[in-house]
This record gives sequence, structure tokens and C-alpha cells, in this order.
Amino acid sequence: MANRLAPVVTPIGSGSGLSTGVLLPCKVRQQERLQPSRSTGFLFMNIVILAAGQGKRMHSNLPKVLHPLAGKALLAHVLDTARSLVPQRLCIVYGHGGDAVRTTINAPDLVWVLQEPQLGTGHAVMQALPHLDAAGTTLVLYGDVPLIQTETLKQLVHAARDALAILTVELADPEGYGRIVRNSAGEVVRIVEQKDAVAAERAIREVNTGIVALPTVYLSDWLGRLSNDNAQQEYYLTDIVGMAVAAGVPIRTTLAQSESEVLGVNSKGQLAQLERVAQRRTADRLMEQGVRLADPARIDVRGELLCGRDVFIDVNCVFEGRVVLEEAVEVGPACVLKNARIGAGSRLAAFSHIEGATVGPDGVIGPFARLRPGTELAAGVHVGNFVELKNSQFAALSKANHLAYVGDAVVGSRVNIGAGTITCNYDGANKFKTIIEDDAFIGSDTQLVAPVTVGRGATLGAGTTLTKDAPPDTLTISRARQISIPGWKRPQKK
Repeated sequence: MANRLAPVVTPIGSGSGLSTGVLLPCKVRQQERLQPSRSTGFLFMNIVILAAGQGKRMHSNLPKVLHPLAGKALLAHVLDTARSLVPQRLCIVYGHGGDAVRTTINAPDLVWVLQEPQLGTGHAVMQALPHLDAAGTTLVLYGDVPLIQTETLKQLVHAARDALAILTVELADPEGYGRIVRNSAGEVVRIVEQKDAVAAERAIREVNTGIVALPTVYLSDWLGRLSNDNAQQEYYLTDIVGMAVAAGVPIRTTLAQSESEVLGVNSKGQLAQLERVAQRRTADRLMEQGVRLADPARIDVRGELLCGRDVFIDVNCVFEGRVVLEEAVEVGPACVLKNARIGAGSRLAAFSHIEGATVGPDGVIGPFARLRPGTELAAGVHVGNFVELKNSQFAALSKANHLAYVGDAVVGSRVNIGAGTITCNYDGANKFKTIIEDDAFIGSDTQLVAPVTVGRGATLGAGTTLTKDAPPDTLTISRARQISIPGWKRPQKK
């Protein structure tokens, strides 16, 4: 669409909080029916999100509005912002890839409206009109403009109580965008597209974002009078501006806080640019809340990141799902955390991967450690380099510092697990549990063939293959008898 904005990266420092998560329109005559919403203070609000575009320039089988930004679909970002306004009607106009869009995004509060064929923005809103409540305001958003801010939309909706309100933005380079043309009194008289603009109009820096709000009674009337008498033979929502002028309806504008919040996505390159804008927003928000970042340009949050006081995050870390970092946690470079909770005072060394796991207070993890789903570590547990834990519970002060795999195990307190230790938990068909009780010592290069129990205070000698329970307070060892062969010589190359 000619009036949509493509990204030019302009990082900003705003975002949500984080701390210690062809249907023909019908006319409605009674504008007097407008009533304030008890939930928001706004007029009864409809929100229509246009999400029917194919996105040909994405060169993807995935519908454009489902492409991920900061860990969730573009359309999901728009929906989050829309829901923050507490609308009484929330309609999504879909088309290309409709089944996939509905399956991925569907929720009880959504009204789905099919646009088929796709004949322009005005035509898209026509399809939603029968589902809108006439008593109130309708806000039109776009499913591929994910960074629009709640406060900006609140201002726009307030401006639309008795008027057509248009969200605009000032660009240093407005080339290609529809210009906002005003008269000598500063009143909006029309929107002129780039191809139709004269030289003086092309010099205008204020452009149309496509986002509008207006009383639904006006919308119903004007949509019914739209024409497709143009080169594209489409119905353009922007044509309602001229109708508002002709009807003497006030036209008010709200200026976007920054260019970045009204940028749309039309290509993979633009998606990547917006990703950095979104991540910089998150980084700025984290730092405002007291988190220390080694480099705010090198962090990726693809979900929800909750941080306590005095948290430090080094470069190139990735956070997915819901991650909680409690007070004074330190995260080393290039760590990946997904759906994890890290206890107060814990330190994660470089290249540690933690998914679906909990680390207790004062833990020491990594470098190059991997905690898989179901892992729960109590206070003061050490998990060192190239150690992998899966579905295992470690009580306080236990250690596995080197080159070990522990899966489907329950480990007591003050246990030492030596280098090269493996719990043999899988027989090719079933998983079995290993139990290691308090104060046990597991020597290096030990295999524990589950199901097996190591008793309290037991010691397993290095190289042991344990196939039976080891009694408490006892040394258990199993290894081949050592022999030396005198006179043996190494083979020589021939």
C-alpha cells in the first residue's frame, strides 16, 4: 500500500514494563448513541486489524503477519497493543494464508472476517463493518505494523471522539509516502500520494501512516460511498479524508512519537531492521529498571524477561519464552536461556544453555554447560564445563564440574560427581531413574546403569560401572584387573 511505511531504523527507548511479565456497509443514523466505555474511559471502541496481505516481497510460504519479531508473530504484537486499549470489538480481517493465521492466533475475543478477493484497504474495512458496534469509535490498525505504542493510540482515539483522527509521522525523507496537505489554517484538506503530488506537496515531510480512528457512524456512511475508479480498481480507505472535508467533519492528526513505531514490514530485510528496533527498546527498558548490559545492541529477548535488582547480562545472550533472573544474577556472554528461572546471586558462565530448568540461589553454571527440561538445582549447586543435566534434581551444594551427563536422576546434598560420569538412563525403549543420596562421591569415568541407588556417604571408585545398588558409607569399585606386559613394542610403519 502506498501509504504504508517501510523501516528506517531509529532506535527508541520505550516499551512495556519488565521487573521484580464484498459486503456493503450499512448506515447508522444515531450518532447520539455514543457512550463512554466503563473499562477505558473511551467511547465504545471497535478495533479492526487488517491482516489479509500476501506479502509477496517476503518470498515465503508463511503469511506475512505470522513472521516472528522478538519471538512472536507480527500480528501478535499488534493484538497485544490492541488489547491494552480494552476494545469491545476486536476484528481481524484476514485473507492470504487465512487458515494458518487463524490457527496460530485464534482466541475467544477475536472476530475473524474474510476478505476475498482483496480489493484495497477500504474494501477490507467494509468486510468488518457488519461486526462493529455503531455506538462508538472504530480504530483501524495493520497486522504488519508491530511496534505501534499504546499511548500513541490512546491519543488518537481521544482525538476521534467527534472527528476523523489520522496518525501521521514526520520523515526526513518522505519519498514514496502519502503527504498530509493542510490549508493556511493548518487544517487537513487531503492526502496526496507521491505520484499525484506537485513539487510543493512533495516537499511536505508529514506523511500518512494509514492508521485512523473515527466515529463508526461516519465510517459506515463513508465506506458506502467509496469508489474503485482508479488505476488499481481498489477501494482506498484514505478516500474518506475527502468525504470528511466535504461533510465539514473535523480532521485531527496525532503525531507518532517516533518513526519506528509506525514502520511496516514488507521484506525480510525490513523485518530484520525492525527486530533490532524492538530489541533496542527492550534493552533500554531493562537498563531503565536497573539491569546492567555489557552492550545494549547485543541482546535478544524473544519472550518475557523478568529481572531483579543488580542483574548483569553480558553480550550476545538470547532469552526465549519466560525467563526470570533474580537479584544479582550474572549472565556471561553467549548464553541461551529458555523458560528458565535463575536464583539470586547465581552466575552463568559463557556459552551455557538452559531450557526448562531452575537454578537455585548462588549457583555456578558453565561455561559450556547445558541444563535441559526438568532440571531443578537447589542452592549452591555447581555445574561445570561440558556437563549436561536432563530431568534431574540436585539438592544443595552438590557439584558436577566436568564432562558429565546426568539424566533422570535425584541427587542429594553435598554430592561430588566426577569427570566423565554418565547415568545410563535409557535402554532404547524406557527411561530409568538413578538415585544418589547425600554426601556420596562419584569417581571419574563412572557409569551408573539405571535403575540404581548410591547410598548415603558411599564412594564409587574411578572407572566403576555400577549395575547394582552401592551401599552407604562404603567404597564400591568395579574395573578390569590391571596388567603390565614386559617387552611389548609398538607397531612400526612398514
